Amino acid sequence: MRFALAPARHKMRFLPLIAATFFMVSGGPYAIEDILGGAGFARAILILLVLPFLWSLPTALMIGELASAIPAEGGFYVWVRRALGPFWGYQEGWLSLAASVFDMAIYPAFFVSYLGKFNPALTTGWHGYGWSLAVVVLCCGWNLRGAPAVGNDSVWMSILLLAPFAVFVALGLWHGFTLHPAVQWSQPASESALSTAILVGMWNYMGWDNASTIAQEVENPQRNYPRAMIASAVLVAVTYILPLVAIAVAGLSVTSFSTGDWMTAAIAMGGPLLGLAVVAGGVITGVGMFNALVMSYTRLPMAMAEDGMLPQVLARRNQRGVPWVSVLLCGLAWALALKLPFERLISIDLILYGSSLLVEFLALAVLRIREPNLERPFKAGNLAFACSLGVGPAVLIGYALYASRGEEIKLGPHSISALVFSIAVGLLGPVLYWLTAAPLARRRLAAASAAD
Repeated sequence: MRFALAPARHKMRFLPLIAATFFMVSGGPYAIEDILGGAGFARAILILLVLPFLWSLPTALMIGELASAIPAEGGFYVWVRRALGPFWGYQEGWLSLAASVFDMAIYPAFFVSYLGKFNPALTTGWHGYGWSLAVVVLCCGWNLRGAPAVGNDSVWMSILLLAPFAVFVALGLWHGFTLHPAVQWSQPASESALSTAILVGMWNYMGWDNASTIAQEVENPQRNYPRAMIASAVLVAVTYILPLVAIAVAGLSVTSFSTGDWMTAAIAMGGPLLGLAVVAGGVITGVGMFNALVMSYTRLPMAMAEDGMLPQVLARRNQRGVPWVSVLLCGLAWALALKLPFERLISIDLILYGSSLLVEFLALAVLRIREPNLERPFKAGNLAFACSLGVGPAVLIGYALYASRGEEIKLGPHSISALVFSIAVGLLGPVLYWLTAAPLARRRLAAASAAD
């Protein structure tokens, strides 16, 4: 059952779209600690300065063009299906949903890790899993209120989590200018540490296309998507780089700096109160990122079901236009994945997501050639420039494949290469297409012929 599109006042506006995209991609400086600990100040800042130009900006330009030209619910899946056909559309959906299993397992764990800093007893034993499950249930219920509600709530959550870092940056710069401490811009770094820093940086800059799946729930998507993508890209880069600069000029040491150490730095800079505020921001980040991504990922099964790729029941919506069956089933899948013993989630996530992203860049080029007269309110340069946009991301994804060749994940008592595992998951897509989507398409075609 399809519902009529909501009037403009019930759609997501420009600022909430920026906030929701911010959570889909970043959620603040949290999780970039491993870049700093592995690379040192100078290299970490360089990585975070270069990656937006090679990774974020090309993706934002691609999304800006396609989302403004084809503002369809389902976003990147619809673009690929239109450009390359139903088989590749299905593969795009499969790669994205498969990546979501590993991606979405990270954020409840992130929430739990910061919650435990208030009181370790809160998250010990079964309590940690209970809190993770509570995040899944809370965010699925939250999403049943509709995309505009999620976007509006993302605005105040982003303000709350970034406010302590605004104080943090101000104090760091003040300490640097008044105390003139010695700054250790460089430090010895192994090849593996630098590789980890680059991969973590890529992971922290990925996810721009996720905002595209809610296009018909956004006010004036042709105008707002390109602007929101560029604004979000700038916001994310600034919120990563400024806190690192503040730590550097304040003269703090980053030896063994790793995930969760923002609290330690905040206490050193502004005392226990600022440390607790930063911890609270980490808790908000875990919920905010999971919440925004629930909104994004659950539109994929709905759009695929409407195209006959998945059972029609997944296309059912509530009165707010939310695909409630998809929300509940995806939430169940993510809940079951919470305790999977995967150790290399970021590498797997990068490989699967990166593969789907390359297909989107291919769709951009194909649509430029096949549909030159398609109305494009925002155009990412001429044909040659549009076709070249995927080069930087392709190089980085190739590097991620190379870097993950020696990484292993544990499956019970056994281990398997993260690269081999990711390839195996990706290759399930064609098998599932012929087992599920193709028979559904044949039955729908037969039913349509019988009706005629």
